[in-house]
Amino acid sequence: MFFWQSRLLYPSRPWQRLVDEGHILGTHSMKHRNLVELSYEEQYEDIRNSVAHIEKITGNPLVYFRPPYGRYDRNTLKAARALNLTTVLWRIASMDWELKEDPDQIVRYVTENLEDGAIILLHELEQTVAILPQLIKAIKEQGYSFSLLKET
Repeated sequence: MFFWQSRLLYPSRPWQRLVDEGHILGTHSMKHRNLVELSYEEQYEDIRNSVAHIEKITGNPLVYFRPPYGRYDRNTLKAARALNLTTVLWRIASMDWELKEDPDQIVRYVTENLEDGAIILLHELEQTVAILPQLIKAIKEQGYSFSLLKET
């Protein structure tokens, strides 16, 4: 599942490949602002505009939303519900955005914190892409498997 800021979704981004391969696209807002610093109306508009932008480009309806920084309040959840979006957070933050100099630590951090049903936060970063096969192998070696989030 990929949560994209809609301002970063442009024609050369591989969104069609993701859809063709069965991945799910969700919104991550327009500009990755801390939504809790905004009024309900501002949050609603940001999320609504993001959904409209992604749906216009992909032609697919969006179902999922991940708030930037994992920060949300009652207004964020209310806006997401009003837009018929399911809010999805994570259980394990891989810290991949901070570990450019030591990407193997991403694998260690994730595998040390695994638990049933955990959602792992990863980003499309060079260091993350480089260790992804190693990470998947390490997760499977601990007896875990991957499953899709069910469409609502």
